[in-house]
Amino acid sequence: MFTLHVDTAQSWRGGQNQVLLTVRGLKNLGHRTILVAQPNGELLRRATGRVDLIPIASSGEIDLRAAWRLARALKRLRPEVIQAHDAQGVAMVALARSLARLNPQPKFVMSRRVDFHIRRNAFSRWKYSQVDRFLCASEAIRLMLIEDGVSPEQTATVHEGIDLRKVANCQGLDLHREFRLPKGVPIVGNVAALVPHKGQQFLIEAAAIVVTQIPDVRFVILGAGELESQLRKQIAKLKIDRNVLLGGFRPDVLSLQKSFDLFVLSSITEGLGTTLLDAMALSRPIIATRTGGIPEVIIDGKTGLLVPPRDAQSLASAIVALLRDPGRRARLGTEASLRAEKQFSSEQMIKQTLEAYSRSVDMPLLKDTDHPNVPD
Repeated sequence: MFTLHVDTAQSWRGGQNQVLLTVRGLKNLGHRTILVAQPNGELLRRATGRVDLIPIASSGEIDLRAAWRLARALKRLRPEVIQAHDAQGVAMVALARSLARLNPQPKFVMSRRVDFHIRRNAFSRWKYSQVDRFLCASEAIRLMLIEDGVSPEQTATVHEGIDLRKVANCQGLDLHREFRLPKGVPIVGNVAALVPHKGQQFLIEAAAIVVTQIPDVRFVILGAGELESQLRKQIAKLKIDRNVLLGGFRPDVLSLQKSFDLFVLSSITEGLGTTLLDAMALSRPIIATRTGGIPEVIIDGKTGLLVPPRDAQSLASAIVALLRDPGRRARLGTEASLRAEKQFSSEQMIKQTLEAYSRSVDMPLLKDTDHPNVPD
């Protein structure tokens, strides 16, 4: 099968890692794949030399120049399936297919990795009416799309995956030495973009509670984003500068995670949480919030602990309980690793993706009038 993939992000987050795993996984199975990405983006840089690339700059959702360049590529290449991996990519593909006017049209698949309700403006309704199948990173996302008006027959759950060999071969870094932390102090780690829905403000609030009971604990938050200044102010206001460190974006984050005594994901909403999958594969004990697709990943009490979102007190209590119980941490980490290997490998993700492609190719193209309720 010949597939073309579109992602418009400049930065590197979990979604872009999934794109790279997808195109490389398909290529390794003998399928022809081409990736369209931002010329100066991190995804294109990491994909160079690994897959065939078409650099196309996209400056916004309605970028006719980018859509025209993609339309020309479609006319020349004629892929069987086009997969858009982000919302802006959906717009680019929808416009490009309209401009290319191919007969037959390549089937149009999109990845949905966020558990946000989709917008209902006219352009959003149009662009999503062009999609033949929605590949949802979790069942929670799939059900949200159906609630928003998408036909169940157009949806499929394809859980995100991780490269288990890459995780296994990753060389650990001494986080204490890297950030000049006192030797032997327990480390609670968080890996996520510093954006509102990741909920680090509640993790910092929980940290202020935890340090009253375990004074030498250190919280290391790895990631970058719009809330950095606000979070630094919160840390200073709570007077926990000694205990909470914002470490910024780190390309070697997997190596650093090996030093975490405990991994915490404090999200308010979360499509699935690929950093959870990394932590599981690294046998880290996990505390996460019971929201979005997270309960599909973490089995409460067996592969980690789940707490309510926006509840700093419950989060703090769970952190203290696990830091004081190394035996339970070890058991949770072992069970998490086994579950990651069985359920969330990149090979499983590629298998599910190919099954969804096959069903899409067999489906007749749907007309705009067949989607009266399809939202953004």
